Amino acid sequence: MWVLADIGVMSGAALFIRQDLKITSVQVEILIGCLNVCSLFGSLASGKTSDWIGRRYTIIVAAGTFLIGAILMGLAPSFLFLMAGRVVAGIGVGYSLMISPVYVAELSPALTRGLLTSLPEVFISVGILLGYVSNYVFSSLPNDINWRLMLGVAALPAVAVALGVLAMPESPRWLVVKGRFEEAKQVLIRTSENKGEAELRLAEIQEAASASLRNKDKEGSSSDSSNNSGTWHGQGVWKELLVTPTRPVLRILVAAIGVNFFMQASGNDAVIYYSPEVFKEAGIVNEKHLLGVTVIMGITKTCFALISAMFLDRLGRRTMLLLGSCGMTVSLFLLGFGSTFLKLSGDTKNELVIALCVVAVCATVAFFSIGLGPTTWVYSSEIFPLRLRAQGSSLAISVNRLVSGIVSMTFLSVSEAITFGGMFFVFGGVMACATLFFYCFLPETKGKNLEEIEALFEDQTHSA
Repeated sequence: MWVLADIGVMSGAALFIRQDLKITSVQVEILIGCLNVCSLFGSLASGKTSDWIGRRYTIIVAAGTFLIGAILMGLAPSFLFLMAGRVVAGIGVGYSLMISPVYVAELSPALTRGLLTSLPEVFISVGILLGYVSNYVFSSLPNDINWRLMLGVAALPAVAVALGVLAMPESPRWLVVKGRFEEAKQVLIRTSENKGEAELRLAEIQEAASASLRNKDKEGSSSDSSNNSGTWHGQGVWKELLVTPTRPVLRILVAAIGVNFFMQASGNDAVIYYSPEVFKEAGIVNEKHLLGVTVIMGITKTCFALISAMFLDRLGRRTMLLLGSCGMTVSLFLLGFGSTFLKLSGDTKNELVIALCVVAVCATVAFFSIGLGPTTWVYSSEIFPLRLRAQGSSLAISVNRLVSGIVSMTFLSVSEAITFGGMFFVFGGVMACATLFFYCFLPETKGKNLEEIEALFEDQTHSA
């Protein structure tokens, strides 16, 4: 999840890339959005990869790919070379966005899974904040150097993650599916309070894995876990998800895709990517001031992501999602009104309205960090059955990446056509629809073992 520090870095770097490489607004949109579109392919591939080689080594693949992309971007002599780096980095982003929450969810006890799985969102927020800070620090350097340092420095966290993963255990649930029960037991002993709890968790995982592998006989032979655990590499999952899904699986798929769709259709990534443009429209024109305000926004996002992580297991996923989406709806409409007022007022800028816009932007990212930001990763990684988890999550997150790419690649163009105010009204309407979707379709999963969650989607009333 470290890779989304790119959001913070790119928001400021784009100002200097445009000046240095003399590119247009459309090229800026393509440059920013192509990473999200290319991450779609990484997300799609990550599910099968992690079923084949394991969760831990897939994280190393993600880190290595992003490292190569960051180096290419930092050394880019031209716009096309920079685009190539963005494409490679995007694939690494896609891998990371799927595998990180799945790995943490499969390793975590039920009572703290929300906290631990949402921590990547906290680190994303910290990464974005550090990106804003680096933008501010490097902004005084010459334009042909500053943006290269901003983008290239992202290679350092990727190296740290790749090295750190080598000391981390493999997912016990993946080990069970592969028939490596003793290794799974040792991992569970390390992540449980005592040996008895570890043995109980292992028995539950073995039972769920055995039932899951018996459920579908994809190879025309016995699917008993003792027979095919070691040879199962995720085959047949796409058919089970998209061609012959059971009703509970279909509901799970709708829930996972829905929450990922609304996460990006909310416009959060676009607001962060283009925050200097948004604040410039609000009347802040000095580049140092623009980057300084984005630092404030980054601090706000980080603080609220941490607060959300602390309360996610106590208040529940639904409560946090509904609170966050309602808050975003109000904040985005206020931002729309403020932006429209400033647009109509011309050169006469009302300082109170400018302050309202700044507060509304900060409130938008704060409510996103309370609800959709952390909860999307938690929910997507915990609701799929073991057999379908990696590839089901990869499908849902591919939708996330596709929508993110579309929004970020069209944000400036559409805003020029309907104004920033109009764009924020659209996002506000989307979040109002998201609130209804969360209320009607998402059951509560807090405190449930991963092996128990599938049963929640068998209840059509979602009263859990």
